[in-house]
Amino acid sequence: MTATATRYLYLVRHGEATPDESGLTENGRRQATLLGRRLADTPLAAVHHGPLPRAEETAHLIGEQLRNVPLHRSELAGDYVPHLPERDELPAESADLFLRFLDGAGTEEREHGPALARRALERFTGPVDGEEDRHELVVTHNFLVAWLVRDAMYAPKWRWLGLNHANAALTVIRYAPDRPAAVLLSNDLRHLPADLRWTGFPPELHI
Repeated sequence: MTATATRYLYLVRHGEATPDESGLTENGRRQATLLGRRLADTPLAAVHHGPLPRAEETAHLIGEQLRNVPLHRSELAGDYVPHLPERDELPAESADLFLRFLDGAGTEEREHGPALARRALERFTGPVDGEEDRHELVVTHNFLVAWLVRDAMYAPKWRWLGLNHANAALTVIRYAPDRPAAVLLSNDLRHLPADLRWTGFPPELHI
């Protein structure tokens, strides 16, 4: 059966985390609350969030600003490496850099990350069945946002590497029937005051 309605996928990296990643900083809590206020009038059908504390706390703070939108904890929205490229997939000039970065991935991430990433694409992307458009929010981590944006741009699998997203930034992808996916917003921070923007980015990119 062909899907007949449009899905709008809202992607958010969690708010600024504490150094031990056990939750959010005060700034991270403010970021999440302000993002929730921005989304208060969006007809969200559901909020999906990863199981780690920084994503879960972000989702609950956003949810407090919404009207009876259910929150769902999902391992598919977790923090994992979505694809481990071989050297010959990568640009020659940056292959060493990326492979060194990925050396830090543990055995579990290497074994389970790509499978979770495939399932995330199946669960969160593409048009939907029915007559009504569907709006869903996924509160997750930088790697998954990058993976989903890469897919929407029909870029090679390795290209999730090098895509960065600020804490509590909003990215929106539209999946309409019989049309290619469209990235409508990326790293949008208009809901945050200047002092809360661009955390999660290198200091030189705090603009």
